[in-house]
Amino acid sequence: MAVTKTAKRAFRSAEKRKVVNDKRKKVMKEEVKVTRSLIAGKNKKDAVKNLPKTFAALDKAAKRGVIKKGTANRKKSRLAKAIAKLEK
Repeated sequence: MAVTKTAKRAFRSAEKRKVVNDKRKKVMKEEVKVTRSLIAGKNKKDAVKNLPKTFAALDKAAKRGVIKKGTANRKKSRLAKAIAKLEK
């Protein structure tokens, strides 16, 4: 546990940031999960419709440092690739 006054303050702010980051991560994961389930269900129209929402969630998570930018780009690329594959 933190001993000094500044360490205690840092601990409190870290806890607050963790709550916000966990929420962002949860939103991101849920959006990806919804899109993946639509892809698995061969529902291309709805998957394409949901893609901008998923991309926005991934970009926000990357922007805020919840995940790295490259990770977000990789996930977006794989989702787009999977949707494009449904066409064939």
